Amino acid sequence: MDLAAVIRNVPDFPSAGVLFRDITPLLGDPAAFGAVMDALEHEAKQHRPEAIVGIESRGFIFGTPLADRLSLPFVPVRKAGKLPAARMSVEYSLEYGESRLDIHADALAQGQRAYIVDDLLATGGTALATAKLVELIGGTIAGMGFVIELEALRGRAKLGSYPVFSLIKYA
Repeated sequence: MDLAAVIRNVPDFPSAGVLFRDITPLLGDPAAFGAVMDALEHEAKQHRPEAIVGIESRGFIFGTPLADRLSLPFVPVRKAGKLPAARMSVEYSLEYGESRLDIHADALAQGQRAYIVDDLLATGGTALATAKLVELIGGTIAGMGFVIELEALRGRAKLGSYPVFSLIKYA
C-alpha cells in the first residue's frame, strides 16, 4: 500500500513556508491505518520491547494499539503538568522555543526495554527528550518507531545509536 498517498500535504501550515504532513486522512482509512500498525508491530517485535512508550499526543494514537497488539504495557509521555503522580521531567529545545515532557517515575522497571512511538520524526528533539526520560527512570531504549520521517531535518542523526524505524520518508 502506498501510505504516502493517504498523507495530506497542507502548504503554509502552521506558518508560511511550512509544508505540513497531515495524518488525519490516514487515520480515516482503516486499511491504511491497519498497514501502519502491521508495519510498526513487525518492526517493534524485532527489538523485543517490554513496554511501548507513546509521545503526547499523536504517539498515543499509534502507541496504544501497538501495545495492545503486543500484549505490553503502554506508557504515556505527557506535556508538562499533565501527570498526576510522582514524575520525572526533561526540558528540551523546539524549533520555536523550549518545552518540557514528563513521565511517571514508576512507569518502567529498572532495565525494562521500551519502544518509543510517535507519528513524526522531524528534528529529533522530542524523541531524544523522551529517550532521556525513559533512561532517567531506569528503562532502556529498545528502539523507536515513527510513521513519518522528515529526512531534511536530520532528526535521525540527533538520535545517535538508538535504533530508528520510519514508514514514510520525505526528503
